[in-house]
Amino acid sequence: MKNFAGWGMVLPMLLAAWPAHAAPVSYAIEPLHTHPSFEVPHLRISLWRGQFLKTGGTVVLDREAKAGSVDVVIEAASIDFGNPKLNVHASSKDFFDVAQFPAITYKGSFDRFQDGVPVSVKGTLTMVGVSRPVDLTINSFKCIQHPMFKREACGADALGSFKRSDFGLSYGVPVHGDEVTVRIQVEAVREQ
Repeated sequence: MKNFAGWGMVLPMLLAAWPAHAAPVSYAIEPLHTHPSFEVPHLRISLWRGQFLKTGGTVVLDREAKAGSVDVVIEAASIDFGNPKLNVHASSKDFFDVAQFPAITYKGSFDRFQDGVPVSVKGTLTMVGVSRPVDLTINSFKCIQHPMFKREACGADALGSFKRSDFGLSYGVPVHGDEVTVRIQVEAVREQ
């Protein structure tokens, strides 16, 4: 009986010393600090740049397992070239057809980690009803205690490319370029 009583004291200490396994953590994308932007050759003499102003979604990060996922939803009608006439044309059936396809989505998984942070994403981009693989390189990734939200926040800068004609966005090809470069500035705050 004495041995059993001794284990009753030792067992909690052993369990407390057992390494805890970190669970995946979810972060809500902060729309005011997230801006997917893109650039497309115009007449092959300059670059047209634009961005989407309304983005949401979730990032899940499991540091211990070196894994995670990205699930992003972009409001297609929030496209902004800084040119109102071009914004209207890009929203039409010639391009994004936002009346029929109001959302652009990107779903992916962290592919590689380096020094404890993700450096690439393998994923699928879906727009105008077409899904294609698009991988992203993460140029920077950092997490801090957010001074206003009082929770952990992570930010990243990512880069990728694709051919717009692969999604049926062929208007103006080949006069205008087909290759699209995507740059994503994103911040996400840990969910409570």
